[in-house]
Amino acid sequence: MALPLFLYLPSMPPNQNPPLTSHLGLRTTGASCWPFSRRAAIIEFATVTLSLTLPASAKVSSSPNAALDGISSTRSWVQFFGDGFYIRVPPLFEDIMEPEDYSVGQTLYGDKAKPKMFAARFASPDRSEVLSVVIQPSNKLKITFLEAKDITDIGSLKESAKIFVPGGANLYAARTYRIKEKEALRTYYFYEFEIDGQHIALAAGVDSGKAFIAGATSPQVKWENDGIKLRSAALSLTLL
Repeated sequence: MALPLFLYLPSMPPNQNPPLTSHLGLRTTGASCWPFSRRAAIIEFATVTLSLTLPASAKVSSSPNAALDGISSTRSWVQFFGDGFYIRVPPLFEDIMEPEDYSVGQTLYGDKAKPKMFAARFASPDRSEVLSVVIQPSNKLKITFLEAKDITDIGSLKESAKIFVPGGANLYAARTYRIKEKEALRTYYFYEFEIDGQHIALAAGVDSGKAFIAGATSPQVKWENDGIKLRSAALSLTLL
């Protein structure tokens, strides 16, 4: 079961909202293996060979530019706090959450309102680049009666690619990284791929039975110039 493609697609025209507060972020110390520091956390990257991480339906790109080029510092970026997470928003990106996306809970008649599609959604001024966060019950991603406490509970990096990477995508990278939060290490999965002319960087983590997925996307033709910025935005996802 793969995530709905709405996470990867460009945005509709925006709903104007005021900017949010900012502080903290990433500090780049090298590009080739992505070492960086976030909230004085210890992060360990386990680079995995593509041949070991491909889902059955994904394809390997032969492009010489397929390798990851690193990340950039997000210390000066806006910091958005959502329900159980925070994420860094690239400069000039605007909040484009639709009014109905904020309508959660009970209606006047006592019925449950429709759950919001996105937990956060931002876009570049021309709406060609989008950063989205989606929260899903982990048992919707993998049928189980147990509450997932870490993303490894829903499967390995390779197994989870069937959930996070659409069939037929060109998979450029699949990696596991861990962040020391309080007294424990939390595992995150990262995937980068292209489908239907859109390049996507996706980071995912799990906490208390909920999966948090951040996706940053742009047209493939714009990724060469803006890919580091968008990859950095997706990787700034932090569970609280």
